[in-house]
Amino acid sequence: MLKFMDWSVVAMGCVLVLVALGGRWWERAKGHKGTGPGQGTRFFWAWLPLLMGLGMIAANLPALLHASHTVVMTMDTLNLVLAVTTMVLALRAARHFFRGRGLRTLE
Repeated sequence: MLKFMDWSVVAMGCVLVLVALGGRWWERAKGHKGTGPGQGTRFFWAWLPLLMGLGMIAANLPALLHASHTVVMTMDTLNLVLAVTTMVLALRAARHFFRGRGLRTLE
């Protein structure tokens, strides 16, 4: 039962990667309409499923394939780098999102 749960996480990661690639394809097919106010957040939301899917795959697949300890530790390290990259992109998107929204003072 536990192996099924682990494989389902890997399958969900594959689905997220495919959704991200489909989203990137959709953005390219739709064409470039110029830089709008949501360009930074749109960039983040385009990459978020890809990064999360790769993280889900990298977290479970080596152990499921009975890889050596060295491979599992390498994938865990790369998964940490991926998590930090995702956090940096999220912080940049949040900063860009809230930059245009100043606190309104009561008059």
